[in-house]
Amino acid sequence: MKKQQLSNIPQLAELIHDILGQKVMLDFDLARVYGVETKSLNRAVKRNSDRFPKDFMFQLSRREWENLRYQIGTSSSSHGGRRRPPYVFTEHGAIMAANVLNSARAVQMSVFVVRAFLKMRALLGDKRELAQKLASLEKQLKKRLDVHEAVIVTILQRVMDMIDPPVKPPPPKPRIGFVP
Repeated sequence: MKKQQLSNIPQLAELIHDILGQKVMLDFDLARVYGVETKSLNRAVKRNSDRFPKDFMFQLSRREWENLRYQIGTSSSSHGGRRRPPYVFTEHGAIMAANVLNSARAVQMSVFVVRAFLKMRALLGDKRELAQKLASLEKQLKKRLDVHEAVIVTILQRVMDMIDPPVKPPPPKPRIGFVP
């Protein structure tokens, strides 16, 4: 792929957003990366809807789209532009979109998209390593701290809970049947 073609596309990592706890790309960004119009991408996806389950692609609600627009700085022009919230594609959906587009550029760029998602996944791994380091630091501090410094441990625990929240056990199931 020529450098001129890649120069008009921002870094792919900047096009990946965290929405509803998933790393996704917006339809218009994915269309730009693959070198097609957004309506062509969405048309190809609708023609092949059986290839795009909800864990590959979903449409944002109006409220989610409004919130995201403010975060990424997209204008809300009343003349032309989007009439509906965009579709978002997970890593697997972005790869499947390249398969249904039948464009040479889409096939070439799908490799870059996969690498960008892998890079984002690696960054999440770094976050988990940080949580583990904080946990070991907390254990060391608990051994040496007196009453006044126990507040530091509480703060560290809250930071760790924000980074890696604890998993809550499922609620107990009610017993079914006759109870004497």
